[in-house]
Amino acid sequence: MHSTSKEPLFHISKRDGISRPKAWGIRLISVLLGLLVSGIVVFLIVKLNPVSVYVSMFLGNFGNKGRTWNMVRDMMILTCIAVGLAPAFKMRFWNIGAEGQMLVGGIVTAFFMIKCPTMNPVLLFICMIVGSIALGGIWGLIPGFFKAQWNTNETLFTLMMNYIAIQFTSFCVSKWENPFGSNTVGIINSKTKIGWIGNMFKAGYNSDFAWTVVIVLAVCVLVYVYMTYTKQGYEISVVGDSENTALYAGIRVKNVYMRTMAISGAICGFSGFLAVSAVSHTISTSTANGRGFTAIIVAWLAKMNPFVMILISALLTFLDKGAVQIASDFGLNEYASQIIMGIMLLFILGSEFFINYSVHFRKKSKEVA
Repeated sequence: MHSTSKEPLFHISKRDGISRPKAWGIRLISVLLGLLVSGIVVFLIVKLNPVSVYVSMFLGNFGNKGRTWNMVRDMMILTCIAVGLAPAFKMRFWNIGAEGQMLVGGIVTAFFMIKCPTMNPVLLFICMIVGSIALGGIWGLIPGFFKAQWNTNETLFTLMMNYIAIQFTSFCVSKWENPFGSNTVGIINSKTKIGWIGNMFKAGYNSDFAWTVVIVLAVCVLVYVYMTYTKQGYEISVVGDSENTALYAGIRVKNVYMRTMAISGAICGFSGFLAVSAVSHTISTSTANGRGFTAIIVAWLAKMNPFVMILISALLTFLDKGAVQIASDFGLNEYASQIIMGIMLLFILGSEFFINYSVHFRKKSKEVA
C-alpha cells in the first residue's frame, strides 16, 4: 500500500548570507514593482495614465530649482534624524522618541532666535547648537536612565515622551504667538534673518539648504566613525548582540544604555536646530511632521549605516513629494497620495524579507511504501 506524503507548497529558510549587489538588486526590483502596482491602483481608481503619474512625481521633485532644493533639504533632515536613531537601534534600544527629541531641540533654537536677537551672531549660534544638543540629549537620557535602573519598556517610554514634547511645543507657541492670537509663531526674524544659518555666512536663500547638506554629511561621518572605530561603538554592538555577553566581558551595560541614549537624543535634538534655523525658521507642533517615525524605517532599511541612510532618505522623500505633486496635478485628495506612499513602503519593506530569507517551492510529491 502506498501513501503520498503531504508536503507544504513552499517552505522558508533564513539565508546564511547574500551578496551586496544581489541585495540591492532585490531592493531595486521591489521599487519597480511598487511603482507598477501604484500605477495600476491609480488607473483603477481615477483612470489616469500611469506614465503621466510618474512624470508628475519626477517634476514634483526636480521640476525647478526650488523643488530640487526642497527635496534635498527634507532628505537631509530625515537623514540626520535617522543617524540619531542608529546608535540606539544598534544597541537594540527601540528609541521611538525622535519626534519629541527633535521638537525640544527646535524649541531651544526658537527661544534664542526670539529672545536674543541682539546677541553676537557667533555666540547666538553657539547657544542655539549647544542648547538643542543638550535638551535633546536630556530628552533621550531620561528613558535611557529608567531602562538602566528599572528595566522599563523603552518603546512605550520614548513614545510617551513625544506627547509631552508636543504639549511643551504648544505651550511655547502660545507664549510666542506673532501676531498675538494667531496660534502660530510665524517666520522668526523674517526681516533681519537673525539666527538663520544662511545669514550667519552672509549667503543667499539657498545657502540655508546647502549648509544643511554640508552639516548633515559631517554628522554622518562622525557617527560612522564613532560606531565603527571607537571603543564605545564596539560596546554598543556587544550590548546589542547580547546583554549577557556584554556583562561577562565587563561592559557596564547600564552606563552604555544611558550614554547611548543621550547621544541619540542629542543628534535628534540637533536636527531640530537645523529644522528651525536652516529650514522653516519657525516652530510649531508640525515641525517634526512625522519624520521621527519615517526615520525609523530609514535607519532599519539602511542597517544602521549612515551613508546608506542618505540613499534611503532620498528615495522616501522623492516618493513623498512625488505623491503630493500627483494629488495637486490631478486634483486628487491627500488620501490618494497616501495610498501611493503606502504601497511603495510596503514593497520596500517587503524586499527586506527576501534579502534575509529564501522561499523554496515544492518540486514534487514523494511516495512512501
